[in-house]
Amino acid sequence: MTILIEQPALELQVEGNNVHAEETNELVLEGGFPLPKDGYMAPEINSFGHSFREYDAESERQKGVEEFYRLQHINQTYDFVKRMREEYGKLDKAEMGIWECCELLNELVDESDPDLDEPQIQHLLQSAETIRKDYPNEDWLHLTALIHDLGKILALPSFGELPQWAVVGDTFPLGCAFDESNVHHKYFKDNPDYKCPAYSAKNGIYTEGCGLDNIVMSWGHDDYMYMVAKANGTTLPSAGLFIIRYHSFYPLHKEGAYTHFMNEEDVENLKWLKIFNKYDLYSKSKVLVDVEKVKPYYVSLIEKYFPAKVRW
Repeated sequence: MTILIEQPALELQVEGNNVHAEETNELVLEGGFPLPKDGYMAPEINSFGHSFREYDAESERQKGVEEFYRLQHINQTYDFVKRMREEYGKLDKAEMGIWECCELLNELVDESDPDLDEPQIQHLLQSAETIRKDYPNEDWLHLTALIHDLGKILALPSFGELPQWAVVGDTFPLGCAFDESNVHHKYFKDNPDYKCPAYSAKNGIYTEGCGLDNIVMSWGHDDYMYMVAKANGTTLPSAGLFIIRYHSFYPLHKEGAYTHFMNEEDVENLKWLKIFNKYDLYSKSKVLVDVEKVKPYYVSLIEKYFPAKVRW
C-alpha cells in the first residue's frame, strides 16, 4: 500500500515575521524550478516491516539505534565540534574523485538508520534515481542526492575511523538549548553542555534570524561533505549545499524546531530540502540499483559540478 504525500505550505517564523510559501497548484522555487504537480508516492513501511523512522519499535536493530543515540547525545558537545571542524577542515586525508568516493562506501552500513541495512552506495543511487524520475531536468538535484552521504567515509580507517556517533544520525545545533523534538532527547541530560548556562537558553550564544550558516551543528557526515564541496569549488547551487549540510537536521525539516534561527535564504532552501527528504527517506529499498548501468550518467554530472580530483 502507498500513501500520497501532498506538498505542505511552509509557514516559518524568521526575525519575528511569518514567512509563508503560498499553497498553489505549482509552487515555483528560487531560480524558477517548479515542484511536480503530483505528490511523491511513498511506501508506508520500511524494509524491516516497521514505519519509517520508528525509533520505539521493539527489535534488536531498534535497541542498537537507541544505544547509538545515547552515545551521540552525550558526546556531541560544542567544543568537540569545534575540534572536528578544525581537524577535518584541513582536507588533508585524501585526494580522489567523487565516484571513487562513492565506491568506498560499499562496506559501510549506517548504525543510526532504523530503515535500511544495505551498503550506502545503494542508498545514494536509490535516492538519486527516484528523484531523477520526478525531476528529470534538475540534474544538480540528482547529483546532490548521489553525494549527500559521502561524508560517511569519516567512519573508514583512512579517514580517522571516527565512531558512528560522530559520523551519522540526526543532527542538531550546539551552543543553545537541545530542543525536545530531538529523537531520544532524554540522553542529552548527560551531555556536558546541558548544564552550561551559556548554552542552556533557547537562543544560547546566537540571535534570532542569524542564519543557519552561523549555527554550530553536531559533527558528522553532513557538515564534512558540505565543507569538502565548498572548499573544492563545486558549482552546485546554494540549495544543493543546503541539502547536503542539513538533510539529517530532522528537528528542523520534520518537526519545525529551530526555525527562529533561519534567514530568508534558509527559508527558500528549506523548500528544496523538504522535497529531497521524501526521496532520501522513502526510497530506501531492498531492490538494488544496477550500478554499472547508471554510472555513466552520474559521472557526467560529477564532471559538470566538481573538479576531477577532490581534496578530502
